[in-house]
Amino acid sequence: MTIPESVGVIGGGTMGAGIAHVLLTAGAARLAVVESDEERADAARSAVGTSLQGAADRGKLPEGTTVDSLLERVRFVVGAGELPDDAGLVVEAVPERIDLKQQILGDVARRCPDAVLASNTSSLSVAAIGAELPAERVIGMHFFNPVPAQKLVELIRTPQTSDATVDRAREWVGDLGKTPIVVDDSPGFATSRLGLVVGLEAIRMVEEGVASAEDIDTGMELGYRWPMGPLRLTDVVGLDVRLAIAEHLERELGERFAPPQLLRDKVERGELGRKSGQGFHSWD
Repeated sequence: MTIPESVGVIGGGTMGAGIAHVLLTAGAARLAVVESDEERADAARSAVGTSLQGAADRGKLPEGTTVDSLLERVRFVVGAGELPDDAGLVVEAVPERIDLKQQILGDVARRCPDAVLASNTSSLSVAAIGAELPAERVIGMHFFNPVPAQKLVELIRTPQTSDATVDRAREWVGDLGKTPIVVDDSPGFATSRLGLVVGLEAIRMVEEGVASAEDIDTGMELGYRWPMGPLRLTDVVGLDVRLAIAEHLERELGERFAPPQLLRDKVERGELGRKSGQGFHSWD
């Protein structure tokens, strides 16, 4: 089984653009990237082009392809009604709002009757997202940032997700050159839940004056062979994103996921990490 010839990505931000990149380089012949308005669609076109150009500069594009030849396979459109109705896979990568994800995938389900309906959520209940959808076609496909470089995709199955959907998704992840893991639908899944525990404790250590952010990260990178320390990773993910996930898991799993006050203060000041230029580290 190979990547479907016709695929869709909903949302062309950081994650959506990265997912579009890997679908194109894996051989998707027709890709629609859906945004909410023309301005965002233009921004998505620029983001996907920039990502592909970076791969080209590093000699990482598939043999016989160019940035232009890959972009010729993509349409950047407004609204799910512009998706091809023969799409075999549609991945939503919109903000972590369950109502928004439900609405969008509902539109996709009506437009694309045979598509696997995949959510890139990193913490929300996939079963809740798919409650009003053809549940056997719904699955979580949690990619990691930056998508072209990260080798893991976390597949989240609900009690209603069919074995055929899981098997197809697993094979497609392999076609993308990545490794799948399959977890049951539970708050935070496996990776967000474990990663957040370490990240929140690292923030508390800074808050309590145990060590600097730089030294905590260096300790984990050199002592535990992490490729990136927990605070630098928090900056890359976005402090606002980490805060939202922590608040969600606190509601679902209890106070051990309560966000430290330092995290709340930084988000309130607009210190969101790499995207704002300042988080636990400076990114200027």
